[in-house]
Amino acid sequence: MKPRVLRSRSPEFKKFLAALLARGSGDSANVDRDVAAIIDDVRQHGDRALVDLTYKFDGVKLTARTLRVTLSERRAALNMIPADDRHALELAARRIAEFHRRTMEKSFVYRDRTGMRLGQMVLPLRRVGIYVPGGQGAYPSSVLMNAIPAKVAGVSEVVMVSPPAAEGERLAVLAAAEIAGVDEFYRIGGAQAIAALAYGTDSIRAVDKIVGPGNAFVQAAKRMVYGVIDIDKMAGPSEVIVIADDSAHPDWVAADLIAQAEHGSGDEAAVLLTPSARLAEKVSDAIENALATLPRARQVETALRKRGAMVIVKDLKEAFELANEIAPEHLELDIRSPARWLPRVKAAGAVFLGSLSPAPLGDYLAGPNHVLPTGGAARFASPLGAYDFLKRTSIIEASRGALSALGPSVAHLARMEGFEGHARAMELRSGAGKVKAKARRAGGHRNAKEA
Repeated sequence: MKPRVLRSRSPEFKKFLAALLARGSGDSANVDRDVAAIIDDVRQHGDRALVDLTYKFDGVKLTARTLRVTLSERRAALNMIPADDRHALELAARRIAEFHRRTMEKSFVYRDRTGMRLGQMVLPLRRVGIYVPGGQGAYPSSVLMNAIPAKVAGVSEVVMVSPPAAEGERLAVLAAAEIAGVDEFYRIGGAQAIAALAYGTDSIRAVDKIVGPGNAFVQAAKRMVYGVIDIDKMAGPSEVIVIADDSAHPDWVAADLIAQAEHGSGDEAAVLLTPSARLAEKVSDAIENALATLPRARQVETALRKRGAMVIVKDLKEAFELANEIAPEHLELDIRSPARWLPRVKAAGAVFLGSLSPAPLGDYLAGPNHVLPTGGAARFASPLGAYDFLKRTSIIEASRGALSALGPSVAHLARMEGFEGHARAMELRSGAGKVKAKARRAGGHRNAKEA
């Protein structure tokens, strides 16, 4: 298969762009109906529903006692995986923790000019659930990316759920859970796992927040339980835009597009934006050649037919305008002096500068999180970070001087909105309330005498 090459001013590209911009707004009515039934089943039948649904969807027979992965099982897995695997996971864990420590917010207190003491307490959430996908593979990197920022933030109970595999334990996932410091780990996935984390069962206590990517059923379940608990974001299929000029290596660009298209959902987006027609053709040829020996060639072809293209733009300025409109999860700048162009980036989950910085580096162990906004959400959302596991509480301590200076204005604003009770609560403390109450009583006496 040779991926398409389009020109940015052509009708074909405009049609392609419209479909790409609509990628986050699919019809979920049927999924929602099924997910609502699953959530109701878990709420009514608890562990029994988890056991039945795990057998139905994953083909694995569990009992209420085997839902939980024991600590000894996790420790055994850590010792059973190859030494090179363990080294890679531990290296990634150290780098992820180091980066996320820098994203922590701090509490603060100050006094303003009136003498009022103001501030904010920043505290970690107590109990958090992390969802790690299973399905077509094992994803120990997702364990690290979700659990380590929570631990860095100070979350005391990190509860992990991940669907079991019919072929047996995913040892790398169990080992990663141990490396990341996961406190509880349950062999459940899908919408039923989200329901269990949100509402609790006999075996699983409810959490305060759920984070992590998953399929359409998982995302629908997260959306439905939001409000009972908090969630991080709605995660969709992987996506990358590469902005490249004629200095880029065609084979490298092709490899980066393939990397994000091979996840397997068929809805991944992989787009090259370049002012070089020659590069666009060479990258298309390089993808075609690479697919001949790629294990997941079929999945890549499916994704590229739907949301893949080599796009020839007028210049780099137009490339950045299009990238900001699309708001991709991953944005690679394979151009000369990429840092000089960084201020033009207004909407991207993560930006990779230069040809030596491919997106897979960020997917595994650069340090920043690989849980990124997708489907255009990079216009308003951020990567998962330690800050997602913190909550903030405001602190207000007034003084007599502050009440004297601000009280009348507070009461005035309250009466503007029709809340007399608010105004009086303020005036009673500032002293103005006594004066006004005395005046009201005096007015009442005068009215009585006149009557």
